[in-house]
Amino acid sequence: MDLQERLDEIASLGLSRRMRLVTGPQGPRVVLDGRPVLLLCSNNYLGLADHPRVREAAAEASMRWGVGAGASRLVSGTMTVHRRLEESLAAFKGTESALLFGSGYLANLGVVAALAGEGDVVFSDELNHASIIDGCRLARARTAVYRHNDVEHLTWLIEQTGARSGVVVTDGVFSMDGDVAPLAELLDVAHANGLRMVVDEAHGTGCVGPGGRGAVADTGLEGDVDVVVGTLGKALGSYGAFAACNAKTAEYLTNTARSLIFSTALPPPVVAGAVAALELLIEQPRRVEKLQANAGALRDELAREGFDVAGSTTQIVPLIVGDATTAMAICEAAIEGGVFAQAIRPPTVPEGTSRLRLAVMASHTKAELRDAARTIGRAAMTAGFRPATAAPMAAAQQATDEWPAIRAA
Repeated sequence: MDLQERLDEIASLGLSRRMRLVTGPQGPRVVLDGRPVLLLCSNNYLGLADHPRVREAAAEASMRWGVGAGASRLVSGTMTVHRRLEESLAAFKGTESALLFGSGYLANLGVVAALAGEGDVVFSDELNHASIIDGCRLARARTAVYRHNDVEHLTWLIEQTGARSGVVVTDGVFSMDGDVAPLAELLDVAHANGLRMVVDEAHGTGCVGPGGRGAVADTGLEGDVDVVVGTLGKALGSYGAFAACNAKTAEYLTNTARSLIFSTALPPPVVAGAVAALELLIEQPRRVEKLQANAGALRDELAREGFDVAGSTTQIVPLIVGDATTAMAICEAAIEGGVFAQAIRPPTVPEGTSRLRLAVMASHTKAELRDAARTIGRAAMTAGFRPATAAPMAAAQQATDEWPAIRAA
């Protein structure tokens, strides 16, 4: 394969990507490539990444335990700071145990592949995150893809495959759409058919549910879902991930999850930072309320600009444009206006559903969000896109209706 030819092809499709340089910490405002902008695409939802208490905890941990863990926890032992965070996360999620992973990607890779073996079937929502999709690919099981949030289609697929063991896996809050999975219905179907249930709460932890405990807790299913995957790198402002589950499942994952067994443990400073962030979340639940209020305020302002935002109920607000080149043009025009709202294009989202993916933070002000909506509205007009014609969330669903339902591992 000629790399330059492939790069030229990517560019011709409007899908080129590049790293943008941010100066300073991840706050509501940053300096992007030398230009001050309002940041509307960070997952630092509660504004904890640069909180003084979180910074101090990380700095103190580096002095006490060093900056690296040295090896896999199964090789050189687990450190006390790791165990402390696991115990706190289990209590927060209402489970017996929690197990730390190096990242959300590694957690989904390890959990799905460990729980789905040869002869099993993994039933995966078609809009699940890439880390879940890759976990399905690594598993020795078959994969059956059900239409987005479609419990009836999932039930039909289970009947068609004749699955007697396997896993139903879904995002709790979908990272590109901002909607929430029908977890109670999915769990009923999974357990009625002898299947385990895995929910990725990467964008739910700290953002939705009572005290920010996530979509699973919001549905009253704490302790019922077999494995809840969460991240430390979004609302908790640090890095890494975890799987919350019962003690037997944690022991099983410790012995079978390859991305855990063969990865160096998380650095002590990021673990200590996550401990401090979790403490802040528990002590100050109003941060979650502020985040949710800000999300509602942004949706209201965008609706006034003519955008369709009906599909989102969370801090993630997608503005579906359709064409990748147009989405990038709106993104660049918004940056010129002082707002960084990232364009998301295939393969992150299905073909024909390129969008601006807006992410609200609790540290934004309502005035900032009001001005940002107006700026994005003007940017859309500059790019030749009329917000009133914005594709509704149903268009994203329609674009995926032709995806294959069942595939081999």
